[in-house]
Amino acid sequence: MASVGMQVPVCLVENGADGRMSVQQEALQILEQIQQPVVVVAVVGLYRTGKSYLMNRLAGKQTGFALGSTIESKTKGIWMWCVPHPNKPGHTLVLLDTEGLGDVDKGDSKHDTQIFSLAVLLSSTLVYNSRGTIDNRSVEELQYVTELAEYIKVKSSDKSGDDSEFVKFFPSFIWAVRDFTLERKIDGKDASEDEYLDFALKLKLGSSKKVEDYNLPRECIRKYFPSRKCFTFPFPTNPENVIYLETLALSDLAAAFLEVTERFCSFVFEQSPVKQLKDGYSVDGRVFGHLVKMYVDTISSGGIPCLENAVVAMAQIENEAAVKEGLEMYEGGMQQLRVYFPVYLKDINAEHERLNTLAVEIFMKRSFKDDQGQHLKALEEAVSKLFSSFLQQNEQTSVRFCQEILSGLSGPLRDKLQQGVYSTVGGYQLFSQDVEDIVVKYNCQTQGGVKAEEVLEEFLKQRKEESAVILHADETLGEKDREIWEERERGVLLEQEVRAGEERERLLEEKMEAERRSNEERVRLLLLKMEDDMQHQQQEAQRAMDAKLREQARLLQTGFDEKAAAMGREMAACQRRAEEAAQEKSRMFAQQLQQQEQRHSQAMAALREQQEQLRRQASPPRRRGGCSIQ
Repeated sequence: MASVGMQVPVCLVENGADGRMSVQQEALQILEQIQQPVVVVAVVGLYRTGKSYLMNRLAGKQTGFALGSTIESKTKGIWMWCVPHPNKPGHTLVLLDTEGLGDVDKGDSKHDTQIFSLAVLLSSTLVYNSRGTIDNRSVEELQYVTELAEYIKVKSSDKSGDDSEFVKFFPSFIWAVRDFTLERKIDGKDASEDEYLDFALKLKLGSSKKVEDYNLPRECIRKYFPSRKCFTFPFPTNPENVIYLETLALSDLAAAFLEVTERFCSFVFEQSPVKQLKDGYSVDGRVFGHLVKMYVDTISSGGIPCLENAVVAMAQIENEAAVKEGLEMYEGGMQQLRVYFPVYLKDINAEHERLNTLAVEIFMKRSFKDDQGQHLKALEEAVSKLFSSFLQQNEQTSVRFCQEILSGLSGPLRDKLQQGVYSTVGGYQLFSQDVEDIVVKYNCQTQGGVKAEEVLEEFLKQRKEESAVILHADETLGEKDREIWEERERGVLLEQEVRAGEERERLLEEKMEAERRSNEERVRLLLLKMEDDMQHQQQEAQRAMDAKLREQARLLQTGFDEKAAAMGREMAACQRRAEEAAQEKSRMFAQQLQQQEQRHSQAMAALREQQEQLRRQASPPRRRGGCSIQ
């Protein structure tokens, strides 16, 4: 699977002079090449808080993303750096460095919220970078989280402000506190970094406006993100050297700072999940590129990004591409076999079955939300059309091949006819023997080719007129002898006609058996796909439920009984929605299986109709007695 290792970051989302965001083509071209699952880590935070340094370290570099050491925000828009994942072979780590929030030059809080929303939508792990401590001011500076419900929708039908299912789709959350100098103590006891974060996000009892304003950002963080982690970084070096941070050697940095940085990187590498869409579909670079463009275009046009709409649009793009990819693989494989035409039907059937299975596997791997089975049907129909074409080409090649053999073998026969050899006494018997010799040699050389019997049947019919002339010209034969030879010749033609008919029916039986096996394989792969999809959906729902249960337990422990009860009602509603979604998914899967069986039944019915036509066209039963060419 293709991966990309970039030497330097590139701009992914640029801010135009008019304030509108746009996706950069160079970045999309890079993402298009990445066919691996992507782990997307985005960093957000106020400008001049050292966000870019952490991203450089995640990339395994000292420099890369621009570091700002003045009051000017260095990063504009969103920059991207794609590197091979250091801990997960076959995965790509996509690092997103966003422009600093609260830039005094920009002075646009709406734009800041849009950047923050994009980081949430695009990442599988969101790093919030701040400086000093996690006090009320720093939490209030994270006001953007309270506005997410106005900037993101899960479903197009959701009312503005509905955030009940955010936890199912939002990234993991890491709070990185830079230049931390305080002791981590709670009630006089040492506290871990995570305990420090939980304490900072603790809610206050009460219902006043002041308490509600205090609790709102904390509730959003606790409610939206499925997991939370905190790292407190001490000063990296002396204050006067901070502006040279990216050029300092590791030996010039504080050991405690390096220790936290190492723990931070290790945690991100080990715990950050693959980016997923709604219903648990893993995202690769190509899909991620489409996702970025869709979200940015929606925001720039004044719309609200919708997770459900994004999945539907991505599914259409990816399913069409999956059909094309599967079809190209099938056609390429059959083209390789075409070089060896003519081949036996069993060989072309075997290769068709193998390549068809691979094509369906490729489709299943890349496709998602093909709930009606339309794209799988499109693939099957396209493969069937190609297979019919290759069968026809093989038959045409077989006809030419057999005709060339007969032409070569019958050359001496034609010469003798022109020379009048068979016009002499005993010429008919000599002619009959020469024809029999040609048939024997022909059968040895064609060895049951797909059109061998039909070509031979046509050859013998063409000799019938020549045979009749020679028979009546042979003066050694009396009237009774001619009748016997004519009867024998009719028997020979009938024998070959029966053989050709039997061969056509045998080949049709092979086609029917191949269709049965192919259908069994398609159903097997479809069942595996269904099982995988159901598992992803269940895991997504369980992940959200686990996060809500943890939050409910915290609320109960801290005396927020009413909020805990509200969380219980929310969980019950989520459980109902999950059960309804599972039932709907099961219904659609059953419908897909039914449609698959219907298509198989239609294909088998068409083949059986061909079989009946062959039987109706078949010659009368073989005559008793007489001679035949063996």
